[in-house]
Amino acid sequence: MDTPLVQVSGLIAEFRTEGGRIRALNGIDFAIPRGRTLAILGESGCGKSVTAQCLLNLVRHPGSITQGQIVYHGSGSGSGVDIARLSPSSEAMRRLRGPEIAMIFQEPMTSFDPLFTVGEQITEMLHAHDHKITRPAARAHAIEMLRRVRLPSPELIVDRYPHQLSGGMRQRVMIALALSCGPKLLIADEPTTALDVTTESQILDLLRNLQAELGMSIMFITHDLGVASEMADEVIVMYLGYVVEQGPADQVLTAPHHPYTRALLDSVPKIDAAPGTRLNAIRGMVPTPDQMPPGCPFHTRCDAFIAGLCDRVLPDLWPVGDVRLSRCHLQAPGRAA
Repeated sequence: MDTPLVQVSGLIAEFRTEGGRIRALNGIDFAIPRGRTLAILGESGCGKSVTAQCLLNLVRHPGSITQGQIVYHGSGSGSGVDIARLSPSSEAMRRLRGPEIAMIFQEPMTSFDPLFTVGEQITEMLHAHDHKITRPAARAHAIEMLRRVRLPSPELIVDRYPHQLSGGMRQRVMIALALSCGPKLLIADEPTTALDVTTESQILDLLRNLQAELGMSIMFITHDLGVASEMADEVIVMYLGYVVEQGPADQVLTAPHHPYTRALLDSVPKIDAAPGTRLNAIRGMVPTPDQMPPGCPFHTRCDAFIAGLCDRVLPDLWPVGDVRLSRCHLQAPGRAA
């Protein structure tokens, strides 16, 4: 089998607080295949964005990676580079951010500097990673990237400021900025949440086309199961910093095993639902990490809860079939689901 572009093993991220250390990620494992899309699903507070920050070694203070490996197998990396062992401010890490791993965010307006044109911000990225590139060459490359993300009149847009562009145009510029140095992995953190449905569809089509053109891998973070089913080859579902289910997207999103994944799918509004039908919302809220319940982290909201087991024992991530995993006592060997 081909070596995955990224292999994450036993990853633990913690935040120091006055009350002690709080774990945001609890020993998670996953791989990102080359040229494929991995979607990370879950409600807010389940650890999706912290996982993305770990891959860039940008966990915000007072957080840090405390255990585990993030092995990146990019070009020229030989046996791979363990990102978790690099200093966030090291030269080695700076060489990875941009040319190897790039990220686009949910709301680009907060990521752009309003004092500079979008062209200046793209060329700044190019100069940061290629000190020999000339200004005319950098500008020409910026225009080409704007053209590649299907923006009209890129020769004009390159000289516009972020506030002069619509939300969809800013998101396209953000994609152009992220791809300007030719990364092999693009991390997309809720990139379409702030967009209308039509613009969302256009951005998703753009990402798929660019992936096919460039052969890059994508890690797509979303709470939208429809987006995940449209974009992903593989899926991992997270809850309170644990991976609770993972496997091929077409299997996990059509026949889920874990009660949490089932509850997420059941909560999606149905087009054919009768008028007045109530939404099947998951009861309760995601606890904060400092209020982690004992046993299975989902048991306080689970309709399949087994007293004396789920509230006491953390289930393993059991194999279900040949290519899927589920962290649920119902999938334990010898127990019928």
